[in-house]
Amino acid sequence: MINIILFGPPGAGKGTQSAKIIEKYSLLHIATGDLFRKHLKEGTPLGTLAKDYMDKGNLVPDQVVIDMVDDKISSSEKAAGIIFDGFPRTIPQAEALDKLLASKGAPIKVLIELVVPEDELRKRLADRAVKENRPDDAKPEVIENRIAVYKAETVSVAEYYKKHGKYASVVGVGEIDNIFSNICREIDKSLLLGSKN
Repeated sequence: MINIILFGPPGAGKGTQSAKIIEKYSLLHIATGDLFRKHLKEGTPLGTLAKDYMDKGNLVPDQVVIDMVDDKISSSEKAAGIIFDGFPRTIPQAEALDKLLASKGAPIKVLIELVVPEDELRKRLADRAVKENRPDDAKPEVIENRIAVYKAETVSVAEYYKKHGKYASVVGVGEIDNIFSNICREIDKSLLLGSKN
């Protein structure tokens, strides 16, 4: 299985690039934001629980997220692989994900970080709020909190995978197709390395 993590702050372009990666590599897409929105729309208990945290721009507790992800993986066992978009967001989540995937004999191949300057992130999130009717992205204080939470709690996940020799970075500014080509180069490199181990 090709299991990869597409990583970066809110507004880095993970959703846009995930769609292209999924098409090329035939991967199952797991985006915790999408899972949360699905549960919110359906009014499930997990959705109600997640909403309180999301409305403030805070992270949803690890166990809630991991339960959602485990359920999604278990119901999609025929996939060629998985792209994790916006997950894991904390080291405990990364450790839990590694444990879960190890039990399935399909570890993470690589974490690819999209690197984007903060001013560009703010602009993209504000634009997205209008284009995609996502009011959670419209408030400047929520945007600032999201970026602060990412820096305080999530950046360390990249360091975790760096220590395990499963990290790559790609500049997330420029032409979408150029960024995609650079991501594919890193995925293909990780698959070659994996086949030699």
